[in-house]
Amino acid sequence: MEPIKTIKSTCVPLPAENVDTDQIIPARFLKATTREGFGDNLFRDWRYSNNGDPVPGFVLNQPGVKGSILIAGKNFGCGSSREHAAWALYDHGFKVVVSSFFADIFSNNALNNGLLAVQLPEEYIQRLFIALDQNPSLEATVDLPTQQFSMEGIEEPASFEINKHKKSCLLQGFDDIDYLLSHKEQIKSYEATRTTV
Repeated sequence: MEPIKTIKSTCVPLPAENVDTDQIIPARFLKATTREGFGDNLFRDWRYSNNGDPVPGFVLNQPGVKGSILIAGKNFGCGSSREHAAWALYDHGFKVVVSSFFADIFSNNALNNGLLAVQLPEEYIQRLFIALDQNPSLEATVDLPTQQFSMEGIEEPASFEINKHKKSCLLQGFDDIDYLLSHKEQIKSYEATRTTV
């Protein structure tokens, strides 16, 4: 995974609430055995018509709307526990997803796969949607070391919480296996001095 420290980018607003994992990546696309390629079918049923044509009104199909930060409505990632939802968002190019509330399993899946889930107050999120509606080219900055989110045109930044271990892993670009391997020498040293009964 790529380390995350500070992400500065334009944003993609998705104000829909209760977006479940089947809307993020429909079940019929879960047959692959690797993480690559899921981004092509991110929000597939919203993004494309039944005959495969892009739906003009959907945000990812609108010209000039792009970025590595997704601003979403509350209760994002509800539904089934499929890890593929985080894979699809990451594979599409998102580094950060912002919402006022995440389903716990989705949030953990995101953090385990290098996708930063940032939870901010609902009132602040609504201000972001209004600002982006007026000017889609506004840039936001997500600073993981200081746990601060800020956006052009909004004076005060917002703080966010994150699990200390997951923060450390994201800063180093580690998944849980990488984290364990980074302590391989300490583990070997402990095993060498450990007595068995």
